[in-house]
Amino acid sequence: MRVYVPLTLHGLAEAHKAGQLGPAPLDAYAVTPALREWYVSDDIEELEYAALGRAALGSLRQLAAEPAAPRRRVVVAVDVPDGAVSAEAERGLDQSEFGAVRLREPVPLKKAAAVHVDSGDAEEDVAAAAAALGAADRGDDDAQFTVDGAEDHELLWFGVQEIPNLL
Repeated sequence: MRVYVPLTLHGLAEAHKAGQLGPAPLDAYAVTPALREWYVSDDIEELEYAALGRAALGSLRQLAAEPAAPRRRVVVAVDVPDGAVSAEAERGLDQSEFGAVRLREPVPLKKAAAVHVDSGDAEEDVAAAAAALGAADRGDDDAQFTVDGAEDHELLWFGVQEIPNLL
């Protein structure tokens, strides 16, 4: 199963230093039954893109909680056995939880398939989105518009061997 782990650049640096994503349990996103039903598609690439988008929002939430981190969203895509994932985080009907999973064990970084990171030109919009996230969660439409502005930036794809250059 491919899972998408949201991080910040600081979190990526820690994972690189430790050689693993963790400690467990670790929040991530994947193509789950609830995500399939919500997204209404049978195209696995579209569903994985939706899970990646969920993880990018998870990264934005981490940035909102970590003001000193560079304002770039980071998502690490890893392939893990199905048994390593628990969908217990995907509870209820709250659509923000669709696709949420939990990794039961740390994952060696060498198992990562790719790293997705915002380009430098996204930093201003990502910073504004991180600052507006709380208000957006409380229903402020203008703040939600600002948060959505970060989604206008596509995350760039990098190979795992490029992590040192990203840091």
